[in-house]
Amino acid sequence: MATAPAPPPHRVAVLALDGVYPFELGIPKRVFGSTDGLYRLSTCTVDGRPVHADADFTVAPDHGPEVLAEADTVVIPPFAPVPETAVLDPATAAALALVRPGTRLISICTGAFVLAAAGLLDGRPATTHWALADRFRALFPRVRLDPDVLFVDDGDVLTSAGAASGIDLFLHVLRSDHGTAAANRAARICVVPPWREGGQAQYVVRPVPTTGSTGTAPTREWALTRLHRPLTLAELAAHAAMSTRTFARRFQEETGQSPGRWLTQQRIALARHLLEATDLTIDQIATRVGFANPVSLRQHLHSAIGVSPLAYRRTFAGTAR
Repeated sequence: MATAPAPPPHRVAVLALDGVYPFELGIPKRVFGSTDGLYRLSTCTVDGRPVHADADFTVAPDHGPEVLAEADTVVIPPFAPVPETAVLDPATAAALALVRPGTRLISICTGAFVLAAAGLLDGRPATTHWALADRFRALFPRVRLDPDVLFVDDGDVLTSAGAASGIDLFLHVLRSDHGTAAANRAARICVVPPWREGGQAQYVVRPVPTTGSTGTAPTREWALTRLHRPLTLAELAAHAAMSTRTFARRFQEETGQSPGRWLTQQRIALARHLLEATDLTIDQIATRVGFANPVSLRQHLHSAIGVSPLAYRRTFAGTAR
């Protein structure tokens, strides 16, 4: 039997704007470049000319805005200075007008200001760097900004916070496109964790408490080894030697999430791994990750990624072996 030809690579255009941050500009290539040709990346500017980086050098791309019209995904890395108005400059507006309807759009940090100014985030959830939240809200009140998360996946539009959260987002995109195994391989090559707990809330500057600073991290580690159990807030608080009220507050401060939401996310992550890497039945996986029954697993997985356990396994099980 003849082997089916490999699908063409997914075309990614990275739009470097004047003042682009070099680190974030390189994230798409660093993550997607580890996938043996699954993606084809092109870096461009709005007019094909070099742009100044937020460093002591310029970026001279091989492409102009024409690649935006051919891309399956368009990436807007961050840049400085932060925009002061909600209006795009004409050159950037003209370049973005070339993007085809339905193209996946991804921004990192201040790149969300460009998507918002283009009207592409109106009425949608999004994020940017926590330190820029007030300015973003003032400029774009129609965007449902969530400054407490590392990234937001709203289907065809994805936004992330600053710097390293761009890596988190691109690993998430790779995981969604090609499964956990591909994302884990890329994470190992980049020498970063496949995913990070919590959100931006853990990085917001706050006064350091003078007492009771043991934190909830040891309890989170303890809970990860007991996901099969129906852990309660009281149990978690008792392990941390805190009252339930104090524990819930400290947990929210450190992770940006409630204990219940965090536990659900960890259970979903473990379920996805087991669906990909094992032959356990759906019933067995539901029990293993601490959901009451397969129906609960199905509901939570569908809410998180939009597919059933069986559909997810059919799509990704082969990539993990």
